[in-house]
Amino acid sequence: MMSGNYTTIDNQNVSGSVPAVSDPPGQVSVKFNDANLQTFPPSVAQGKISAAAGPPRDADDTFSKPVSGSPQSPSSGGWFKIFTVAAYQPYFDVDTSDVLGRIKYSLLPFGGSFNEKTASNPDLYGPFWICTTLIFVAASISTFATYLAHKLQHKEWNYDINLVTWSAGVFYGYVLVVPLCLYVILKYFSAPSTLVQLFCLYGYSLFIFIPAMCLSVIPVEMFRWVITGVAGIMSALFVALNLRNHIVSAGERWFLIVAGIFLLQLALSVVLKLYLFNVSM
Repeated sequence: MMSGNYTTIDNQNVSGSVPAVSDPPGQVSVKFNDANLQTFPPSVAQGKISAAAGPPRDADDTFSKPVSGSPQSPSSGGWFKIFTVAAYQPYFDVDTSDVLGRIKYSLLPFGGSFNEKTASNPDLYGPFWICTTLIFVAASISTFATYLAHKLQHKEWNYDINLVTWSAGVFYGYVLVVPLCLYVILKYFSAPSTLVQLFCLYGYSLFIFIPAMCLSVIPVEMFRWVITGVAGIMSALFVALNLRNHIVSAGERWFLIVAGIFLLQLALSVVLKLYLFNVSM
C-alpha cells in the first residue's frame, strides 16, 4: 500500500516474528554455538582456534620461523655451534664486580688462586676489553711521549699511525696464539687445560701493562725500564704460579714448561719497552 513517498505494511504482516527464509538449493547454512560471555578468556578453546594455532597455511610466516643458526634450529649442532652467538654467550656472562675482582687477583700474583676462582666461569669479556684498552693506551701514550720529547727539544714531530695496527697485532696475537700453543703442549704432556681458561688467564695477565704504560709518559729512560721490568715480572709470576699446580702433573718436565711461560711473558715486556715505551727522536 503506497501513501505518498512512504510505504506502509499491513498490520497482519507486522505482528509476530518474521518467517524464516529457507536456504536456496546448493548452499550450506552456518550455525554458531552459544557463547558464554561471562567468562573471558574462555576456559575451553572452541572451533579451530586454539593456543597452539599458527598462521594460515598460505600466510608468509618468515618471521615466525626460528632463525637459521639459533639454538632452536636443528642445523646448529656439531661444529656449526662455533659460528653462533649463543656458543660464546656463557663466556661473557659476567658483571662488573666479577671483572674487577679478577683484575684485583691479577695484580696479586703470589696468590696463585686465579684458576681455582675462575674454573667454573672463565670469561672472555675481561680479556677482550683489556687487550682493546691496551691497544689504544699504548698507541696514545707512546705518541704523546714522543710528541712531548720532540717539543722539549724543539724538533719537528710527525704522528705514526702504524702504532695502532702494530699494537693490535701484538696484543691480540699474543693472547690468541700463546694460549693456543700452550693448550697443545699441555695436552701432549697429559696435563690438559681448557682453552677458554688459558685465554682468560693470559688476558687478565696483561692488565698490569695499562698502568705501566701510563707511567711511561715520564721522560726518564731509567724509570721506564724499571716500570717495564716490574710489570713484566708481575705478569710473568701471575701466569706461571697459576699454571704451576696444574702443570706439576705433567711429570719431571713441569719446571721447564713453567720456566718457558715465565720467560715468554718477560720477553713480551721487553718488546713493549723497545717498541712502545721507547721514545724515538
